Amino acid sequence: MEPLSRPRTPSFILGFSRRESFRSPTAKGEGERVGVVQGVRASYFLFDIKGCDFTLGKFNRARAARLTLPHFICQTPLFMPVGTQGTIKGLTNNQLEEIGCQIILGNTYHLALRPSAELIDDLGGLHKFMNWKRALLTDSGGFQMVSLLHLADITEQGVTFQSPVDGKPMLLTPEESIQIQNKIGADIIMALDDVVKTTITGPRIEEAMYRTLRWIDRCIAAHKRPDAQNLFGIVQGGLDPVLRDICVRGFVDRNLPGYAIGGLAGGEDKDSFWRVVAQCTAALPEDKPRYVMGVGYPLDIVVCSALGADMYDCVYPTRTARFGTALVPEGVLRLKNQAMANDERPIDSTCTCMVCRNYTRAYLHCLVTKDAMGSQLVSYHNLSYMMRLSKDLHTSLVEGQFPEFVQGFLRAQFPKGDVPEWVCNAMEVAGVDISTCCAPITS
Repeated sequence: MEPLSRPRTPSFILGFSRRESFRSPTAKGEGERVGVVQGVRASYFLFDIKGCDFTLGKFNRARAARLTLPHFICQTPLFMPVGTQGTIKGLTNNQLEEIGCQIILGNTYHLALRPSAELIDDLGGLHKFMNWKRALLTDSGGFQMVSLLHLADITEQGVTFQSPVDGKPMLLTPEESIQIQNKIGADIIMALDDVVKTTITGPRIEEAMYRTLRWIDRCIAAHKRPDAQNLFGIVQGGLDPVLRDICVRGFVDRNLPGYAIGGLAGGEDKDSFWRVVAQCTAALPEDKPRYVMGVGYPLDIVVCSALGADMYDCVYPTRTARFGTALVPEGVLRLKNQAMANDERPIDSTCTCMVCRNYTRAYLHCLVTKDAMGSQLVSYHNLSYMMRLSKDLHTSLVEGQFPEFVQGFLRAQFPKGDVPEWVCNAMEVAGVDISTCCAPITS
């Protein structure tokens, strides 16, 4: 059985000095690339919650923070587009910078197969390979093998699967996942977890949770670049609050740089979804970033941010764009509908992105039904929308206007006041009054 890549010691280790490599939060150029200082073993990570006195940048559980990574200073809440093989389909890096993208998520599994972790390492790491000057996050590779390859088998050793290239059995262990990610060189790397569908019940959920805790120790031991890359653990436990609590406490005891909430956005009902997020964010450390994996619907992001989450990723904005659907404050706009054929308005009159400034719905309707460029333009707009949503969440918290922002968002999405019950329940726990957005209940 072959490993996913050949283990090889990283050719160099970078250290980052807080004094020398971190820009002042108030200095001109905030959000620019952070300089690299080689050979200094010091602080590599800073998560600064603005207004720790709870008078600025925070509203109950929601918070705005500055996340300082080796390559970029980010502002949270933030959304990360998924660049499977180091690129977002149809968009250039310059375009991503133009719309305010702070972090790109790369898939370890796909990058290890093509072009290979060894080649990326030899060419100076993924940042240099793809010419991306901002932050990167790589997943562990486990989710892709379980979700994409039906022949995957998980044991205590790791994940065994059939190679899509030659059909040979291959093995991804926690150690191998970290070694691959060390070579790729992302700012944030994810520990290998035992991934199961959220809707599964019974002993398999408990087995996966405890295995995930055992694997994190193997990931920590295998991590050779802790001064340059931040290892996040992934909280598992399905929809069982007891198992989630055990997993959270296990990860907190290990004092990781950050924590992800995994195993959601996989078909569970929304009421269960928000309750798991609320439980985990309440128990995770206040001074560490909290990342809800696989979340990309704007409504979900607003709710999770109100509950205290900071980071999100999903293919939704670009995948839905390929079907001709644009994101707008009211929800979605289906550009393939015949009603768009003669519409001279932009996708969103409040949006200042390049697409909304230059193209009409009618033109985009023509493109999305006949030309690949249509999906590229709608992808650009959709990601611009997500970046603007992230920025608006951050700004509203810093300026003390978070409840007003949430209320405005919900009024646009639900003009008739029919806000889903799960949203109402979540906002009540988050301490955000949305009563003015909801239609009165009639008997």
